[in-house]
Amino acid sequence: MEKLALSDEILLRVEKPARYIGNEVNAVVKDKDKVEIRFAMCFPDVYEIGMSHLGIQILYDMFNAMEDVWCERVYSPWVDLDAIMREEKIPLFTLESQDPVKEFDFLGITIQYEMCYTNILQVLDLAQIPLLAKERGEDCPIVIGGGPCTYNPEPIADFFDLFYIGEGETQYRNLLDLYKECKRENAGRVEFLRRAAKLPGIYAPRFYEASYHEDGRLKSFVPTEEGIPPIIHKELVRDMTDTPYPLKPIVPYIKVTQDRVVLEIQRGCIRGCRFCQAGQIYRPVRERDVEVLKEYALEMLKNTGHEEISLSSLSSSDYSRLPQLIDFLIAECGKKHVNISLPSLRIDAFSLDVMSKVQDVKKSSLTFAPEAGSQRLRNVINKGLTEEMILKGAALAFRGGWTRVKLYFMLGLPTETQEDIRGIAELSNKIAAVFFEEVPKEKRTNGKVQIVASTSFFVPKPFTPFQWARQCTKEEFLDKAFLTRKAVSEQLNQKSIKYNWHEADASVLEGVLARGDRRLSKVLLRVYEKGCFYDAWSEYFHNEKWLEAFTECGLSMDFYTFRERSVDELLPWDFIDCGVTKEFLKREWEKAKGEEVSENCKEKCQGCGASRFGCGICLER
Repeated sequence: MEKLALSDEILLRVEKPARYIGNEVNAVVKDKDKVEIRFAMCFPDVYEIGMSHLGIQILYDMFNAMEDVWCERVYSPWVDLDAIMREEKIPLFTLESQDPVKEFDFLGITIQYEMCYTNILQVLDLAQIPLLAKERGEDCPIVIGGGPCTYNPEPIADFFDLFYIGEGETQYRNLLDLYKECKRENAGRVEFLRRAAKLPGIYAPRFYEASYHEDGRLKSFVPTEEGIPPIIHKELVRDMTDTPYPLKPIVPYIKVTQDRVVLEIQRGCIRGCRFCQAGQIYRPVRERDVEVLKEYALEMLKNTGHEEISLSSLSSSDYSRLPQLIDFLIAECGKKHVNISLPSLRIDAFSLDVMSKVQDVKKSSLTFAPEAGSQRLRNVINKGLTEEMILKGAALAFRGGWTRVKLYFMLGLPTETQEDIRGIAELSNKIAAVFFEEVPKEKRTNGKVQIVASTSFFVPKPFTPFQWARQCTKEEFLDKAFLTRKAVSEQLNQKSIKYNWHEADASVLEGVLARGDRRLSKVLLRVYEKGCFYDAWSEYFHNEKWLEAFTECGLSMDFYTFRERSVDELLPWDFIDCGVTKEFLKREWEKAKGEEVSENCKEKCQGCGASRFGCGICLER
């Protein structure tokens, strides 16, 4: 096929042409005739979201460091260009070479969020690749998925040739070498997939078969050929310091969601919140060496010209060398007039002291995530945060000059009562009261405080202690949101409290896709045929089309969401070993029901199973 750069005429018809032209600073261009493997790396969402994703930057850097590989990027075209491409029959192309994706050896898709599943079909469709893996021939790329959603890949299994389970830095070289070997032998697509299925961390859905009980529950899930592993073990980076990292990240022409240098300081989390999937699947906690991080920070700022640097981790406060790293960054970034962004900090005296040094107090708001309104429910979810800690943090913040506090809660958590829901309003009211107690009238710059309380709806996820929990119905979710709003209106400081809540329909669907099985592929196919994609964007989410698709496919959303599962039920993701044992998750589920708190990894090992990797915090203990 010929090169497919979009014409000026087409670029003038779309909202943001810079999403599609490539040539950004630090983008990698190679001679395609001098590489053996071409890899198209896709984030199935709009450019601004995809360009903000660290994982793709890491893999892009790692692949392009290999002499025999050229990795290029592709994102979901926005709806305006999507319509033009269909109309003009323009195949989806990569940014670097503008060549059609179908010409590549691999199409790698990172899957971060269930509501992007229809965008995966959009990408395949525009690339003119058959949507179903079984219909692809030798002229199609190998479609491989990675990312957190692959810890239950079954709802999208029919669309993928392979899934990479775990962290991408470890097995790709072996997979690419195997591909070259099969190419030399002229072994063919299916034989490559068969051999790939025997590599650690690689799952090839075509070699597995599911059967079901009459009531719809999974009966069995087994390999269909000798030598195909019944269990897939996740891949894990054991030494975070000695691993690829993008010191020359791509700098976009337009403003993207995370327009800054990102410094990943550690992976994993010690906290063990029972609703949090990332806290389980990225165990154990592994830190990067602080001296290496200092070098990376200076190098990346030099190579990008960015004016902000952000520390990335699930819980930055738990990084053991944080004070040392922050002192260094404050000194260096101050010279260069670079801002420092510190997400995922616990609000304590140290953090507030740091934030007062690096933020403009007048502009910024502080974020707390109590997740639940009552101490009882915070114990159920193992949040490890008491009301006393929250109020003390708020008092320190108000004394330090902050006047706006954001609070994040979840509605619909297991065992939740009306008292727990009212607790959201009561806690918000207490925080507002702290402001009036702590800040004398003459020192109140704006005269008031603003508390923004936001609730999302609880979605049970695989590989969490709540994977067996029932999810609320849409009606139950909305009743809970209205009760929260009513309780806020009854508070003494109600004028200082603003309440927001999420859409219920999308949360219910997210729950269906998160814990679904292979039968959902036909629903996804049907709903895509009805014109659905960009479901993660509320303006393009059409719930009624999803409901129609489920009915037409003879499947019930209620089956996947509104029932509590038995701990003995075979789950669609049970063939994956994420490092945390099912026995540990069962123990935590029982502890949750008993409102019992588990200590974090630094205080006491809970025997989750991650110590088998022999690295990180498990080794330190």
